[in-house]
Amino acid sequence: MLDSVLKAYGFPPDTSVTPHGSGLINHTWFLKTQKGKFILQRINQQIFPAPDLIAQNIEMVGSYLLTHYPDAVFPRPVSTRTGDTLVDAGPDGYFRLYPFIEDSVTVDIADTPARAFEAARQFGLFTRMLSGFPAGNLHETLPDFHDLPLRYTAFRRSLQNGNPDRIRKAGQLIGFLESHNHIVTEYSQLLADPGFKRRVTHHDTKISNVLFDDQGKGICVIDLDTMMPGYFISDVGDMLRTYLSPVSEEEKDLTLIQVREPWFQAIVEGYLGEMKDQLTPTEKNAFVYAGSFMMYMQALRFLTDYLYEDVYYGSRYKDHNYNRALNQAALLGQYLEKAPQLKNIVRKVIAQPPARLSSRNAPLE
Repeated sequence: MLDSVLKAYGFPPDTSVTPHGSGLINHTWFLKTQKGKFILQRINQQIFPAPDLIAQNIEMVGSYLLTHYPDAVFPRPVSTRTGDTLVDAGPDGYFRLYPFIEDSVTVDIADTPARAFEAARQFGLFTRMLSGFPAGNLHETLPDFHDLPLRYTAFRRSLQNGNPDRIRKAGQLIGFLESHNHIVTEYSQLLADPGFKRRVTHHDTKISNVLFDDQGKGICVIDLDTMMPGYFISDVGDMLRTYLSPVSEEEKDLTLIQVREPWFQAIVEGYLGEMKDQLTPTEKNAFVYAGSFMMYMQALRFLTDYLYEDVYYGSRYKDHNYNRALNQAALLGQYLEKAPQLKNIVRKVIAQPPARLSSRNAPLE
């Protein structure tokens, strides 16, 4: 399968190729060649049907950063022998190649507040550097990806058209989500506020999309397939959703779910250390809302898929997406209970001088 791809880059067919990483969307390999080390990816066209739009986004942003922030670490795709950044391998799909950044590592879990701080700082830095880039020039690689009213409408429709047995089973969870539809209303109100800015947004801020050095410091963000116009609550919300609890969305024991305030403060400090002067008062006031926005939307998406018999996410066992939805609802419930304390943390961090925000040097222990 990879022979034609290797040939396009001028690599011999006996090049060392090994699977790499833990990503669930694209297939990834590590290449060791006489020309150096590289990361090869096959783009999942079931998720991203237009790989050329992704390539154009990355090229536009890469050129902007090279001009305005020449020292920024921004891995750009390697060109083929014909000067292309994508290889069309026919039925095998589209491939791209990145240089491997030496002494870099990725992690799957925000195991310490310091790690969460570094990741949040990198995502904040990424958005800040692109504050002068016209976000509207980017292609929407996943249209309506974080459109909460659309997701809520799909959820409501699934209550009419979904599996009746599953609807009955999920009755209590459905009631919980419907009782919190004020989160949808608040989103619509934010979009109508001129102080809520459209920005270049990563849209997939799990910690595995940050490269770290061997001292635990962030190097740069990676995986820009979902980079498109959006709102800061998508990036901050996804960090809060995936970093705050010690267990992932796959955990079935809901008693293990926690909202850890030290991790929350680390995310606030890391992100605002880069973005405090960029965010408007409206956006700063919505920082805590960002978490409930993403937790609620993900619970809706998991439950909607469950009611439609797992046609989008699929399932590895019976009631998989139902359990995921329960997990996110439990996280949301705890988060909303702690919202007053969390808002107080944001207020205190906003009041800190910039030097204080960038001075977290806690060891990764």
